[in-house]
Amino acid sequence: MNKILSVYKNKKILVTGSTGFKGSWLCYWLHLLKANIVGISLKPEKDSILYKRLSIDKKIKQYFINIKDLKKLDKVIKKEKPDLIIHLAAQSIVSLSYKDPKDTLETNIIGSFNILEAVRKNKIENLIYVTSDKCYLNKDEKIIYVETDRLGGQDLYSASKASAEIIFQAYIKSFFSKNKKIKFATARAGNVIGGGDMKKDRIVPDIMKSLLKNKKLIIRSPNSVRPWQHVLEPLHGYLILGNYLMMNKINSSIKPNWNFGPNIKNIKSVREIANKSIELWRKKKKIIFKNNKNFKEVNFLMLNSKKAKKEISWKPKLNFNDTMRLTVDWYKSFQEEKNLEHITKKQIQFFLEK
Repeated sequence: MNKILSVYKNKKILVTGSTGFKGSWLCYWLHLLKANIVGISLKPEKDSILYKRLSIDKKIKQYFINIKDLKKLDKVIKKEKPDLIIHLAAQSIVSLSYKDPKDTLETNIIGSFNILEAVRKNKIENLIYVTSDKCYLNKDEKIIYVETDRLGGQDLYSASKASAEIIFQAYIKSFFSKNKKIKFATARAGNVIGGGDMKKDRIVPDIMKSLLKNKKLIIRSPNSVRPWQHVLEPLHGYLILGNYLMMNKINSSIKPNWNFGPNIKNIKSVREIANKSIELWRKKKKIIFKNNKNFKEVNFLMLNSKKAKKEISWKPKLNFNDTMRLTVDWYKSFQEEKNLEHITKKQIQFFLEK
């Protein structure tokens, strides 16, 4: 494996959101790196095929608790004393923020505050606080966002992510900058895709479930443009960033915020993603495109990742075709009942060799 990732061997890494899509991929990768992994998450949902098929529960020490419960969260973090916390847990579906705004705000704001408070109280030395590219104040203009751009949100999901970032900045100024032992960073990624995501109201999972079950495919907001990237791209960024924090190679008080977006050629419309998926699946499928009238979604979103490329030598590895091929191959392997742990390991190895 990559030399810079060898630092994780025998390190205790706590991952929140460990039963989710990104969390399961991250836990499996950390397992390959021979890290000691602690997971904090809700119990896996019925459609959490990634967590189950990769036997993540056998590879990590798992705590099923809600990050909204500070008392239980604090107790686990105090007991485990991890070398690094990677905070992924969130309510991450835009449509759900309209159906249940209370849970979205409590999970993404209060839950994230609880992580910060547990880090402060227990003097945890390294924290990566993952939010979203949607934390930026997006006015649907053709702007490529840099880390210093204004935060905000036109929907509750985006606002919750921006709010979590603002609270993080306040913790830096109020507490963390006064303790030089605590190193910290926030990470913002694009629209992450890859094998195993089965969440409702996400474009690629909706496409894959339609192909798997041979059902009608209805796609919303076909002309919306997103920075699509394979899940391994930002996870690689988080792992490199974790190395820099644990090895004390960056001044996190000065440079706490990091974008991990794809190459500009991976910026595609929803329509292009749908058509490419059908092409790679090699199955004729009629797509019904509908404009979204139920809730607000921005039409254009792009990230500038020059800082990560320059400061920590991270760069996206996969082109659009690789990203889509790996994603479709994983779901087809699931349909064909192949060994998904072998497929996942093979895809990580392919990624690292690029």
